[in-house]
Amino acid sequence: MIQLAPGWELDVERGPDWLFVRVRCPDLPVDELPLLADAIWRLMTQHFCYRLVLELNEVHLLHSRLIGQLVMLHKRLANHDGGMMRVCGLSPENRAVLEMSRLERRFPNYENREQAVMGHRPAQPR
Repeated sequence: MIQLAPGWELDVERGPDWLFVRVRCPDLPVDELPLLADAIWRLMTQHFCYRLVLELNEVHLLHSRLIGQLVMLHKRLANHDGGMMRVCGLSPENRAVLEMSRLERRFPNYENREQAVMGHRPAQPR
């Protein structure tokens, strides 16, 4: 477990060809958000692994600064040869936030890390 700031923790597991990072964050004011993209990028560099499954089960609210960090991390990975980022475990409320931000295609939500690794497209509501 890596602590980024008070209450902000990353649980990191290494799998074959993938790095799994579970984000745990408190319900703190938005200005107390640590530089999540930089921290995760450093982890990926340390592990020499640029395929990421970001587990967001324990993120209560995807606010704009956090979304900005996800976009920044996604761009870094998209520019890295073989880099890939997938997201799993978003709550229905956080999926709605991504839809309102028009980012649901960039960050499709997978049910769990296994589905994220396999890349099965999540079921789309009709």
